[in-house]
Amino acid sequence: MITIKYTLPFLLSFLFIYLLIKYASKIAILDIPNDRSIHNDAIPRSGGIGFISAFLISFMLIEFSLFMQHIYMFTAIAIIFIVGFFDDYKHVAPKTKFFAIAISTLFLYLDNIYINSLGIYFGFDATLLYISIPFTVFVVSGFTNALNLIDGLDGLAVGISIVILATFAYVGIVFDDELIFLLSTFTISVLVAFMLFNWSPAKIFMGDSGSLTIGFIISTIAILSIKHIHPVIILYFAAIPIIDTIVVMLRRINMKRSPFLADKTHIHHILHRFFGDTKQTAIFLILAQLIFCFLGYVVARHIEHYPNGLFPIAMIFTFFILIAMAYMVFTAILKKV
Repeated sequence: MITIKYTLPFLLSFLFIYLLIKYASKIAILDIPNDRSIHNDAIPRSGGIGFISAFLISFMLIEFSLFMQHIYMFTAIAIIFIVGFFDDYKHVAPKTKFFAIAISTLFLYLDNIYINSLGIYFGFDATLLYISIPFTVFVVSGFTNALNLIDGLDGLAVGISIVILATFAYVGIVFDDELIFLLSTFTISVLVAFMLFNWSPAKIFMGDSGSLTIGFIISTIAILSIKHIHPVIILYFAAIPIIDTIVVMLRRINMKRSPFLADKTHIHHILHRFFGDTKQTAIFLILAQLIFCFLGYVVARHIEHYPNGLFPIAMIFTFFILIAMAYMVFTAILKKV
């Protein structure tokens, strides 16, 4: 049974993605290069159709009772998947995507999955009370789009997602949380199959059906993890997408441009110009995320020993220092490359 749990999602994902690549031209899912593209050829997109379908089908077949127990959560995931699917085929307005994420977050709330506290500081629990739902919508929407924004390089978004999910799988093991562990490992399994096709040179892209849904799944797992770990640790566990989004938006605001205007100034774009190689850039950022996850683990161990002291506040302050450093470093590199 253990073997089936981890091989079925992988095999289904592999099969579905293979079929998508084979019939891409017939079902019109080719990504045509534009001024923001790094690739020069038409490549199949919407890989998320394959691996998210594999994820949902595998969970229903193998963990049906758990699937039904958390039907609201899986309904939320399905909504994001459907919106991402339509965005791949026909552009969906940002307001529509935000509305879909907000509705999906309400479904999470019906499953008792929401952020009700920012952690304990000096013995005081920073509960959110009446703003817990809008704050949860803000966080989920922010990270879901953050992962979507780093999906601009072969193997990057999938590699970073696997690292983050493996870290949360460890949280599930340590705290004996079956839902966190299974959500993480099933998602890792389907993503490993996708990575075989997405690593440079990519044969297929995630598309919004994949990146938005994976971002939403990771957000959901992160919220579930808050009952076991201090919320500040999540910042480190998901550092690269968060830092990239904040740095890019700050740069656009500083240039008096809309923070939501698409361009080629993301960290992976800058590093790609610096390294001149897609694989090196992806490996560098995946390893950086791995280091951040390890730092998160170290932070978690120290918060256990100093739960009511300055340590959580110091780690939040440190994270914002890292954002400031990233802004300065990558802005300087951008001017030279």
